[in-house]
Amino acid sequence: MTELRDSLVSNRPPFLSVVIILAVAVMGFVVIGPMIGFMLAEPFYDGENLLADIMAGSVKENSSVALLIVQGSVTFIGLIALPMLYIRFSEFKPISAFFKREASFPLVIGFLFLIVTTFVVTISPITEWNQNVVFPEALKSVEDYLRSAENQAAETTAIITNFTSPGNFLLAIVVISVFAGVGEEFVFRGLIQNELFRGSGNIHVAIWASAFLFSAFHMQFFGFFPRLLLGALLGYLYYWSGNLWVPVITHFFNNAVVLTVFYIHSLGKIETNLDETSAPLSLVAGCAVAVFALLYFFKKHYSSAPQNP
Repeated sequence: MTELRDSLVSNRPPFLSVVIILAVAVMGFVVIGPMIGFMLAEPFYDGENLLADIMAGSVKENSSVALLIVQGSVTFIGLIALPMLYIRFSEFKPISAFFKREASFPLVIGFLFLIVTTFVVTISPITEWNQNVVFPEALKSVEDYLRSAENQAAETTAIITNFTSPGNFLLAIVVISVFAGVGEEFVFRGLIQNELFRGSGNIHVAIWASAFLFSAFHMQFFGFFPRLLLGALLGYLYYWSGNLWVPVITHFFNNAVVLTVFYIHSLGKIETNLDETSAPLSLVAGCAVAVFALLYFFKKHYSSAPQNP
């Protein structure tokens, strides 16, 4: 397997580097990205003020394009543009070192699609359990607050995935699959995981800690644990391959498949209940066997392959 180089990200103390990376991402994600996003999205919003309506929880139902523009700006600036500018012009590291070309990549891409689809089915019981967690009575107010935030996020998601045209669907693919795939993997696997590995000397600590930060960054408790497991999967795929394209493409598939199901459902082509999150146990067991077999062969492929330059 490919060992990740200590000097790939930063020459600063590793944990200080992690703090700076997170600060850069948060600045773009919370401040600069939204400011630009709301300015760009306002002409596409059929209401008085998009920001005010979001704060009030009264966004109009036909606002998918406007919300996607805001989300695209937030993701691109916060997780792609600013972190890459920071690494290139403050740390003086080449971005190309993270993304490598491989002759066998068509085969690898097929593996990644099968891995992520079987993995999602395998963890579906955990997804359902997490969505239905009940807090102790003493923490009832905390649960109510988290449920309220989750319901508001679900309403926003429902508006975003209310695709009114193929162009609307393609915009969602770009924002939610491409931008999120590149940005989140660059920050959480390419930067943070590498720095935690450099600091701790333990790849398992680095992978699970970065997966924890990845899931916490989404600020959705009732999806925290499946997202944590997804982050760990992406972390191991990156470690075994040494190529950031691997988790980026896996992340893309994970998001794109969900969006495609929403789009086909909106066309009336399927009658699937999108609220159902857990697959039958027989299917879960079969997919669990499949995902472990796929991961075994994936790891073996990179263990026996020539090291990437």
